[in-house]
Order: sequence, then structure tokens, then C-alpha cells
Amino acid sequence: AVVSTQSTGIVGWYHTGPKLHPNDIKINEIIKKYCTDSVLVIIDAKPKDLGLPTDAYIAVEEVHDDGTPTTRTFDHVKSEIGAEEAEEVGVEHLLRDIKDTTVGTLSQHLTTQVVALKSLHSKLQDISVYLTQVSDGKLPVNHPIIYQLQDVFNLLPNLNVPDLMKAFTVKTNDQNLVMYTASIIRAVIALHSLINNKTTNRAAEKEGSKKVEVEKEDKEEKEKDTKEKEDSNKKEVKS
Repeated sequence: AVVSTQSTGIVGWYHTGPKLHPNDIKINEIIKKYCTDSVLVIIDAKPKDLGLPTDAYIAVEEVHDDGTPTTRTFDHVKSEIGAEEAEEVGVEHLLRDIKDTTVGTLSQHLTTQVVALKSLHSKLQDISVYLTQVSDGKLPVNHPIIYQLQDVFNLLPNLNVPDLMKAFTVKTNDQNLVMYTASIIRAVIALHSLINNKTTNRAAEKEGSKKVEVEKEDKEEKEKDTKEKEDSNKKEVKS
């Protein structure tokens, strides 16, 4: 599929991969007729790992050391998914409408936290593997990355201070208490609404049955009056 916009035209193409295919270079050469610097985006329709389910590539010339002719290959480029403010608002409303109403806010919050912790654990593992390979001499030292990691470490709080640990614990407990209380109140209100709904339905059923009985009695009385009038008319005719 081709990716294009009204303002910039064709910017590249994508497929659901989930990996690169041998024919992607040939397809990219065709797309180059309409876009000289086309970008290939591979979208994983069934992502199993955390993070963005997309990978972006651009075609580059690969030079061989043995003097053989250059070949075309794909080079991975950094990418991120963003949206304009109007699109973000629309997506937020869409997600709010399709959320599972049977699941409480507490369980949703806990699920979100678990997913975030898994993602953090995966990133920390990548950092650990990178630093281990750098210390072993398998990878060269990348000073911008080291500077960023140093900034991250400098921003970490000192958890060896008892007062700070107590403050974190109290703050977390207060937040969880508010969420737990709100979930209980929501459940009680839902049960109260359910009981009121059942009571209203029963009252409506009783009124409906009474109305049917009254209509039936009125109909029987009308039929009885009509029959009596017919009988009286017959007697008058005979006399």
C-alpha cells in the first residue's frame, strides 16, 4: 500500500511483513518513480513485543569491500508515531467509547501499570546488554548515548533515604486508597441503579396487568349491555 498526503504527495509505502521480503527492493524501485526517497514501513499486525509495532527503512547503496558492484539494501531509520491535536482528541474519544464497560477503572489502571512496567523492564534490559557489550569491547563507545544514560542516572531519586521512602509509600497508598474507594462507590451505585431499575420494571408490569384487567372488565360489561339490549329488542318485536 502507498502512503500519501494531500500536502506532500507520496512519501513511501508499507506492508504487514512482519519482516523484510526479498521482493521489497523491487517494489521500492517502482515506488521511486513517484517518490525518489521513498520510505518503507513494516507494520506488525499481531505484535508480541512491547513498543511500536512499526519499523521504517530507506533504500541505500551497499558498497562491498571486495570490489563487486554495489547492491541496493534497506537501512533502518528511527521513527515515531505522532498526530495533530485534532487527531489526538478524536482518538481519545474513540478509545473512550470502545472501552470495556465491564472492567472497572481500578483494573484498567493496574493493567496499564503492568504494561508500563513490562516496557520499562524491556528497555532496561536493552540498556544493560548495550553497556555490557561496550565494557567488553564488542561495541564502540557512543558518547551521546552515554551522556543520556548519565542524565537518567542523575535524575533517579536516592532510595536509601528513609524519609524519602516513607514519603513515596504514603503517597502511593493515598492514591491507591482513593482509587479503591472510588471503585467501591461505583459498584454500590451500579447495584443501587440495578435495584431501582428492577423495582421500576415490576411496578410497570403490575400497572400494565391492572390496566389489561380493567380493559377486559370494561369489554365484558359492554358485551353484556349489548346482549341485554338485543334481548330486549327481540322481546319487543315478538310482542
